[in-house]
Amino acid sequence: MTSANRASPPATPALAPLAPAPLPPTQIGPRLFEWGSRTFVMGIVNVTPDSFSGDGLLVGVSGRAGDAVETAVAQARKMVDEGADILDVGGESTRPGHDPVGEGEETGRVVPVIAAIHAALPDVPISIDTTKPAVAEAALDAGATLLNDVWGVSTDDTMAGLAAARGVPLVVMHNRAEPRYRDFWAELVEDLHAALERAVAVGVPRGDVIVDPGFGFGKTPEHNLIVMRELAGLRQLRQPILLGTSRKSTIGRVLGGLPTEERLEGTLATTAIGIAAGADIVRVHDVRANVRAARVADAICRGGWQ
Repeated sequence: MTSANRASPPATPALAPLAPAPLPPTQIGPRLFEWGSRTFVMGIVNVTPDSFSGDGLLVGVSGRAGDAVETAVAQARKMVDEGADILDVGGESTRPGHDPVGEGEETGRVVPVIAAIHAALPDVPISIDTTKPAVAEAALDAGATLLNDVWGVSTDDTMAGLAAARGVPLVVMHNRAEPRYRDFWAELVEDLHAALERAVAVGVPRGDVIVDPGFGFGKTPEHNLIVMRELAGLRQLRQPILLGTSRKSTIGRVLGGLPTEERLEGTLATTAIGIAAGADIVRVHDVRANVRAARVADAICRGGWQ
């Protein structure tokens, strides 16, 4: 074969490092998050009996009020030791077919846990995962410093108004009651953009809004795979991106119906691909493994490592 017939090397690398995100940093409680410096990891603390992932802290407790709190603090310490940057506390399952939880019961689940984690780990930001403004407000009083609303694209701006009034950042997640779309990706981006503008209109600083494409919420498995494939397109919103794929059913389906406890490797694949596409936060159950995957993905995609 002559040199003229040999394949020429590519002019640019096949996977170029991501350019530093031109986004202002966001203060979340005691910590300043400098987007683009690395990927941050959010550890999930489920104070529920019916979490889809099987990790709800109300499963198997003896009934003593302090048991779930003590277990949650131990889990929180372990996650932080493994590298979690944020802890996300939720008191109502969002899995399909979950049993609705009343405002009072949800508050009773999350507030003692948030207060105890905040007392034990005062330097760690805590997020409250709820759709109820009254629960969110009680959680903020207990020490939470980030609102995570899985119905952030709804036209009800009460949660955004609370974020503005209390001076805390807000995660707006894409969701729909039914997975019906004319143009799935275009509508997802449009919905998130509209939610962002509504939050800004009620007083949330633009730099305090984090967007989440809602993997697993109001979407078919095919839609969820499109989210991963097209995730880089969310950069056009010029907001930090949170990605939550951990142990979700689409991963199990792709892997031939594996149960939640066997979806770690699939989750790690989505973590790495998500980081390559520009995710700034990954929300996970298995902190240590995802932190390690994120560090390697950051070294490859963001460039530089120590």
